[in-house]
Amino acid sequence: MKKIIMKKEDIHRGTLVLVNRDYPLRVERERRLCQINTNYPEVVLEKEASVTLKKLLEEICGENEIALVSGYRSKKEQERIYQTSLWENGGEFTRKYVAIPNHSEHQTGFAIDVGEKREEIDFICPAFSNEGAGKKFRAQSYQYGFIERYTKEKEEITKIAAEEWHFRYVGYPHSMIIKERGLCLEEYIELLKDYPYGQKGLSYLAADKQIEIFYIRAEEETVILLPENSLYKISGNNVDGFILTLWR
Repeated sequence: MKKIIMKKEDIHRGTLVLVNRDYPLRVERERRLCQINTNYPEVVLEKEASVTLKKLLEEICGENEIALVSGYRSKKEQERIYQTSLWENGGEFTRKYVAIPNHSEHQTGFAIDVGEKREEIDFICPAFSNEGAGKKFRAQSYQYGFIERYTKEKEEITKIAAEEWHFRYVGYPHSMIIKERGLCLEEYIELLKDYPYGQKGLSYLAADKQIEIFYIRAEEETVILLPENSLYKISGNNVDGFILTLWR
């Protein structure tokens, strides 16, 4: 068996971290940030998300129709955006559409705002309709590990108004399960607690490969035993534990 040791603070790292009003980003760490498109040099994401988004845009031939509006933001940048919105748009609008610093998904490096290519683009609420390239992007995004993070149906749970332009990278197959079950990320993280490691996992069949997903509660030092030569991925959930994705 292969032994993996995770520290308690590792729950704040990974593609499945839940960042919202209740669970802030707690760890500032060095990131592997990469450009997605040279036409948008300031819009960067964590490498895994950046590479995958580039493939998605190429697949739908959307590079010339979809604008990359905002990707990773530092805490300082999020503070500036929040304060500027308070000044220009008022408190009610800002609470609906702009997260307070350390509670923004953009600080994870896994969130991207996209919009229709226009001469003028609203930075906070870019237009991104469900037609043309926007429709193709939404249809394919889940296959590439992205979810539409804030929808009208889930506003009471996410506490964020619907944002048709905001997509979050969670990785495959998590994106597909979230889509197929009609969940938001908050609900998915809670659902996975029903599948503790050592018992039956949440199964997903993809390309004739069985994928199992498990929840592991974090201890001060969490020891995870895995089959030798197994293909796996571990992410913190930023709440209380880890999500293990295991390819059988």
